[in-house]
Amino acid sequence: MDNQKKVIHIMDTTNYFQAINPTTNEALEKQFKNTSIEELNDAVVKATLAFSSYRKKDSAAIAAFLEQIAEEIMNLGDQLITVCNQETGLPIGRLQGERGRTVNQLKLFATVVREGSWVDARIDTALPDRLPIPRPDIRHILIPLGPVAVFGASNFPLAFSTAGGDTASALASGCPVIVKGHEAHPHTSALIAAAILKAVATCNMPEGVFTLLQGNSRSLGEALVKHKDIKAVGFTGSFNGGKALFDYANQRSEPIPVYAEMGSTNPVFILPGALKDKAEKIAEGLVASIAMGVGQFCTSPGITFIENGTGLQQFYNTLKGKAATTDSGTMLTPSIKIAYERGLTKLQEIKEVEEIALGLKELAVNNSTIRIFKTTVENYQKEAFLAEENFGPSSIIIESTSKEQILDAARNLKGHLTATIFGTDEDFENYSELFDILELKVGRVLVNGYPTGVEVCHAMVHGGPFPATTAANSTSVGTGAIKRFVRPVCFQDFPHNKLPKALQNDNPLSLYRIVNGTITNGKIA
Repeated sequence: MDNQKKVIHIMDTTNYFQAINPTTNEALEKQFKNTSIEELNDAVVKATLAFSSYRKKDSAAIAAFLEQIAEEIMNLGDQLITVCNQETGLPIGRLQGERGRTVNQLKLFATVVREGSWVDARIDTALPDRLPIPRPDIRHILIPLGPVAVFGASNFPLAFSTAGGDTASALASGCPVIVKGHEAHPHTSALIAAAILKAVATCNMPEGVFTLLQGNSRSLGEALVKHKDIKAVGFTGSFNGGKALFDYANQRSEPIPVYAEMGSTNPVFILPGALKDKAEKIAEGLVASIAMGVGQFCTSPGITFIENGTGLQQFYNTLKGKAATTDSGTMLTPSIKIAYERGLTKLQEIKEVEEIALGLKELAVNNSTIRIFKTTVENYQKEAFLAEENFGPSSIIIESTSKEQILDAARNLKGHLTATIFGTDEDFENYSELFDILELKVGRVLVNGYPTGVEVCHAMVHGGPFPATTAANSTSVGTGAIKRFVRPVCFQDFPHNKLPKALQNDNPLSLYRIVNGTITNGKIA
């Protein structure tokens, strides 16, 4: 507790702040200056000026810029991994993998930009002889919104932070980016920012196309979102944090979109046939998924619905045995550990909640171990807290006695990032309604798999209905993320030489376009 008091004192410093090594609870030596409001305003002014030229850059130049950022991140070498490990307590192997993901998603967006069809070019040519009214020439394209504010995430210091998916997709769309670095890993953020700025210089991009702001106060984030020239926000983090930013954005005289990914409990449904045939295998995988990253993934399975039947006791025995051999791990920050412990205390105060599995003893400061509880579906429906995310390595098994209870629980779910169904072919036939229910509740439905693991690819959706996100029509992972930071505009009866290249008749960019209702990459005669 003394160490935690010391941490709080340091983090309250007005002008400077330090990261905390979560494995020791000690402040790291390097200090970082809190960005002032004047510096924030200057950054937005520069980003606004940069937008006028950056949005006009051709696709090859922006793609090369993204690839150069990836190269500069790799050029940071072991220093980046060492610093990030000190600030987050995340294992070296995990951070090396996350660096690879960060670099690869930058390269993926580069391929999307270079190919170019993401701009959704649509052309309806003029029909001057149409009766009773001629049709004008109408051409549609997506254009960038303007300067974007991005908030770094605590649990992904590389892939969802300074050069993470929000930054990569916003830059790919033609928007300058201002990042509010997460206060838990400022040195990591500074290293990545230096790499991006080196790429800015190498690629001759305009000053202000990227800026990092550092600070440990909420007022900095509030001021950034409320600035009149910020046109969109990307955020990954807690519900309270994301909802606050959303509210700030909607209180502006000009409201702007906030793409906040705020986590969820990612419900799992284990159907009777799967429980009977694969109880042990499912339980082993579930323990691994709950414990992965010390439960600090937004896709961690927080609740599991299961129908009493053959295999249930084997399932519980396996959960207990597998958990008992699972190591504890360091949580990202002292404050996350404190919040998690408060959640556990509140959970244990609820009647009819029983702890059924416990991991290896916590041996170090800020360590937590897997803990699994169970309760009845009736109690789950009565106690609202049981449906809330407790960010950390705990999960609740919800027992039911019938198909009707399972379906009713699914219908009453709020919005989540994922839902998982374990079943046999016969289960899928008997519970076919469950698929229809869940596709309306989540952004990604999995079958016979585990949600902890988000592939970066064209088809991925990492999002979902509120309260998982503030924008159910978007994704923060996958190439579809680029469309968060654009808007459509159409040109009617425009002089041909004034049209964007993507809309010109001879199709100089060789894009796939919708021309008079037909998808084609050809020219218009």
